[in-house]
Amino acid sequence: MVAKPAAVSHITPWHIQAYTHRIVRLGEGLHQSGNLCEAARLRALDAFHAFSDILNLHAVDAEHTYAVATAAMREADNGPVFCQQVLEKTGIQIHIIQGSEEANMSLLGSCAVLPPAIQENFLLFDIGGGSTEFVRAKQGQCLDAISRKLGVVRLVEAHLKNDPPSADDYDAMCQTCQQHLEAVEAHWLASQGHQTAPAALVGTAGTMTTLAAIDLDMHDYDANLINNHRISYTRFLQLKQKLLAMTHQERQAIPSIETGRADLMIAGLAIMDSIFKRWGHQSIHIVDAGLLEGAWLFINHTFQSKK
Repeated sequence: MVAKPAAVSHITPWHIQAYTHRIVRLGEGLHQSGNLCEAARLRALDAFHAFSDILNLHAVDAEHTYAVATAAMREADNGPVFCQQVLEKTGIQIHIIQGSEEANMSLLGSCAVLPPAIQENFLLFDIGGGSTEFVRAKQGQCLDAISRKLGVVRLVEAHLKNDPPSADDYDAMCQTCQQHLEAVEAHWLASQGHQTAPAALVGTAGTMTTLAAIDLDMHDYDANLINNHRISYTRFLQLKQKLLAMTHQERQAIPSIETGRADLMIAGLAIMDSIFKRWGHQSIHIVDAGLLEGAWLFINHTFQSKK
């Protein structure tokens, strides 16, 4: 995203000059080899070249860019080497951020669009390819945050064996999710002395926004319609049943599911399903704003404070 501060806005504090994104599955095979594989690196490098072209088109130089990398780069032995390669090839410097930083940036971005009533007491989760971040917050402020190695690419590579997914495939994903949610609760207990999930449930990132787009039968993606879209647990179960019964090709044919996400949606459903069942929420609020916007807000605040 290429952005600049806007005048006072009733919707968001930023003004988008250009937007694009790529699904590169950077963590492909990472949990097996410990390294970013060559195919994933090439896909990512191609994406960074495209981003560099957009930056050049808008006359944004390297010192005014801020790129962050998350779970895959954090874990990969060759992550720093790849960062250097991207810098040399495109001029874009990548900052590998820790899970706690990722969680707080996601919270910052989400709160920019969440209504005050939801911000009073909510649990934010941010599903990525290699990790999911869980943040408990009150009045928009972080109480505690934890990043778990629970990502959709990991789950798909470990458990999705059949097309359509078998009951065993899905159950294996959910069992893995429950193990991670137990660890989240243990963290909550150690952090705040209780394991209680907040009153409201908020989800962000691609899996969540795609589910919202499916629910809205959205052909042309509109972030403003996605922000604060609510899905009840009953409606979620209907969507889950529909998507699990489809083949990969049938899911990919849904206009709301972009290329490369059809199989990842199954893992995302398992994570959502497990959260609903464990903590008893009856609905979820979905926001498009998250890590990307939070990173922009963070660096903009840092820049302003140095003036």
